[in-house]
Amino acid sequence: MSVSTVASDQSVCAPLPVLGRDVTVPLVTGGEVTYAALDYAASAPALQRVWDDVAAYAPYYGSVHRGAGYLSQLSTDLFENSRATVAAFLDCREDDQVVFTRSTTDSLNLLAAALPAGCEVFVFETEHHASLLPWKDARVTYLNAPRTPAEAVETLERALAGRAAASGAGGPALVCVTGASNVTGELWPVRELAAAAHAHGARIVVDAAQLAPHHPVSVRELDVDWIAFSGHKLYAPFGSGVLAGRADWLQDAEPYLAGGGASRKVARRADGGVDVAWHTTAARHEAGSPNVIGVYSIASACKALTEAGFDTLVRRERQLIATVREGLAEVPEVKVLSLFGDDAPRVGVISFVVEGWNSSHFAAALSAEYGIGVRDGLFCAHPLVRTLLGGDQQQVGECGAPEGEPGEKSLNAIRVSFGAGTPDEHVERFVRAVKELVRDGAQWKYRTEDGRCVPDRG
Repeated sequence: MSVSTVASDQSVCAPLPVLGRDVTVPLVTGGEVTYAALDYAASAPALQRVWDDVAAYAPYYGSVHRGAGYLSQLSTDLFENSRATVAAFLDCREDDQVVFTRSTTDSLNLLAAALPAGCEVFVFETEHHASLLPWKDARVTYLNAPRTPAEAVETLERALAGRAAASGAGGPALVCVTGASNVTGELWPVRELAAAAHAHGARIVVDAAQLAPHHPVSVRELDVDWIAFSGHKLYAPFGSGVLAGRADWLQDAEPYLAGGGASRKVARRADGGVDVAWHTTAARHEAGSPNVIGVYSIASACKALTEAGFDTLVRRERQLIATVREGLAEVPEVKVLSLFGDDAPRVGVISFVVEGWNSSHFAAALSAEYGIGVRDGLFCAHPLVRTLLGGDQQQVGECGAPEGEPGEKSLNAIRVSFGAGTPDEHVERFVRAVKELVRDGAQWKYRTEDGRCVPDRG
């Protein structure tokens, strides 16, 4: 598969310290309980290490690449050292560039804006919208959802071979694929897909938003051209993301944003116009004052995860996954969504539906009656979730804001997700809550407000 093999040593670490681990929330049934944050796939809590590093730097905050003063120079060094830290975390090649963005979505839109003329893009319908939608200026081939990793590779090979047969293999092409699904958590065969892409003269970019927080990611070993991920899913919620990989398409493209920092030299022409020489480094696509806090927080998270050891983190997460999946398997009314089947390797992201329940109602009850935060909806992956649910579903709002009343047939799904900061008790409480809700029903009445199920406090 596309991730490093995990050692067989059975020792397991404690959860990494995160902010909010002691927060208590009120229950509609009375009293308070420690909040169980099980929505890591949307935004993971900040690692305490990240928060402490940012707090220690904050008094020294200054402009980046802008000033001769001590704080400016210190901030510039911090910013560029963070770039080196991220490159090491991703095991980038020597000539790769690390560009700092706002998020995975921003990273993939940047790459979409840098595509060479006539580039063809191949993307599976199973992608998050961040990967599915940015390619509006390219010719896009949407590939059907595969049901096995091998089928994914075969589907891509057929599509690329058909491209070569139709027009020759001379034009540029790009494959975009997730590393781990934000709906099912299943790992995709990235290395094999990269080999297929390169064999047909195409390049590949990996949406690692769900992969990087859970598994080691090596650009070299996977032999991919670009990696994109978000800080807020990597325990660094300060508004930064990363696009790392080959420099040539990025250097040849117009800057993603025009402005200070991206320009190396600007001069007025005699005719009144302006001549601009743009940087050829990563700065070409980082116009404006950089988000040094966000960038430093990503670097801090990369260091923390590396020092904790991914072998140990993965081993512990597998135990959490087993606890959840085995618990849900004991409830006949629960259907876990999957493309590749029960035995597929996965990260801590599990989506499911419950027979007889509207998913929004179920998620609301988990929160209001048990203090458990999960996600319900279509998870910004509408085509995939509708495929997994079977057939066309009623249209719902962006990112899955549900419609319908409690008890109606589910039009969307429930997602539970967890990671390096999740205590065992949180997933154990979740499993108990699912069983109790299915067996006994909700203890409170709920109503629909602005498209969501909420406790009826009237």
